[in-house]
Amino acid sequence: MTKLLAALTLLSPISPLLAKETEIEKPKNTAILPVSRMKEKWWKKRHESFNKKAAKPHDLLFIGDSITHYWNRDADDLWKKYYAPRKALNLAISGDRTEHVLWRLDNGNLKNQQNAKVAVIMIGTNNTGHKEQPAAETAAGITAIVNQVKAACPKAKILLLGVFPRAWKATDKKRKLNIAINGIIAKLHDGERIHYLDLSEKFLLENGDLNKELVPDGLHPKAAGYKVWAESMEPKLKE
Repeated sequence: MTKLLAALTLLSPISPLLAKETEIEKPKNTAILPVSRMKEKWWKKRHESFNKKAAKPHDLLFIGDSITHYWNRDADDLWKKYYAPRKALNLAISGDRTEHVLWRLDNGNLKNQQNAKVAVIMIGTNNTGHKEQPAAETAAGITAIVNQVKAACPKAKILLLGVFPRAWKATDKKRKLNIAINGIIAKLHDGERIHYLDLSEKFLLENGDLNKELVPDGLHPKAAGYKVWAESMEPKLKE
């Protein structure tokens, strides 16, 4: 009888062994799991160039994706005017998602930046664009980046920018995802170390459409867009 009861227990729906075998693994949030793009030669080269530049301290750090990367491609004159005199370092790479930034910051990009004064962070639009990742997941990745910068640069104030609007219409799914991301990360603002700033309205027309004169491809600002960005951010950056 004892052996029979033991056998029935193993076959029972509540058997720990059976439950373990049938347990469904919950999907992981890839936005918070550091991943490199080292197999892409140009990416590897840019990442390694950051590590060389980070051997020297900088006062102002910019962290992000192509939108920040292209300061030096499409608005270098503005960069030289506003940021170069402030010992700025552009730590942005086109195509990066939050997970790629996390990996880079973990692998040398913030070396010797413990005395940085300000870090400007804008990231997340590629999590939206590449995979339409849920806003909460992307926001968790952004939060992880903010925490990483806080730890590596203990003296720096963080200017966290809302993810810029993308797509022509306010009804576009990707636009809505970025808006949702911003609604979450805005709560990171504490007025002390973290300062949230949403410049989205600066790039939109009155009807909510994206201004093609500032963002002609629906995603990346051109010179006129970078001018709006610089001028709109300047008061907060000075503060």
